Amino acid sequence: MALKIRLTRIGSTHNPIYHVVVAECRSRRDGAPVERLGTYNPRAKSNGLTLDVARADYWASKGALPTDTALSLIKKARKSAAAAPAAAAPAA
Repeated sequence: MALKIRLTRIGSTHNPIYHVVVAECRSRRDGAPVERLGTYNPRAKSNGLTLDVARADYWASKGALPTDTALSLIKKARKSAAAAPAAAAPAA
């Protein structure tokens, strides 16, 4: 079973919202996923991405290949997760 980390669209017309999912590569775009990793709202003014990076890494270690868009979202989530603790740390 070949798996991919990809996006499925859940938004309405002219209001796209996506789930980042792990799904079999031969299934439909909006078909049943193996696991839902997070959501992405491209029209959000602030942080429109919530993603479980640890689970994405787990599935990648098991052989799931991310699409180009999903890979860029994973990199973006890693970058924001690394910056969040530094911003939350109190200044001494």
